[in-house]
Amino acid sequence: MISWLDAIDKSLFHFFNNTLSNTLFDILMPIITNQGYWAVPILILLLYLFVKGGKRGQVTACLLIITVVATDAIAAQIIKPWIGRLRPSHVMTDSINLLVPKGGKFSFVSNHAANIFSAATVLTYFYSKWKNVLYTLAALVAFSRVYVGVHYPGDIFFGGLFGYGMAWVFISLWVILKMREIKRGQTWVLYE
Repeated sequence: MISWLDAIDKSLFHFFNNTLSNTLFDILMPIITNQGYWAVPILILLLYLFVKGGKRGQVTACLLIITVVATDAIAAQIIKPWIGRLRPSHVMTDSINLLVPKGGKFSFVSNHAANIFSAATVLTYFYSKWKNVLYTLAALVAFSRVYVGVHYPGDIFFGGLFGYGMAWVFISLWVILKMREIKRGQTWVLYE
């Protein structure tokens, strides 16, 4: 069964990486996938949440940082070495459209997908009106990882699920803490 799923994953990879290959995506996807381009917008978002977002923004920013750091660390330090699946950029060097450097050795799960979906989930919890934009952006970043040749579709699918799940773990912990503090008469957890 695993070899059958692996064959489907590789076929989908070739479809997204080779068959869909075009000049526009060849320019856009390396930009979208490059986390260096995201650093300044992320810092501006966090600064805005801390300074202008009131108590809701401050709670969101703190939960966002904690969630993404934990998600990234678990995916990179535990899941990837444990699964040990090599990136397509390390295995299929002659048959892929590689648009960025090869990346690290292991690919499952995609840290980009896990991180962006955990961030989108936390932000959506506090700012639901941005749900469509945030999840579209997350899907675009995840897709870019396959298109540029460094992840299989299964890596981004399960990375996204992992990030989504991690976000709900931390959101749930926040809700438990908030309810406990409200029962104790503490108001620092309230925002609106």
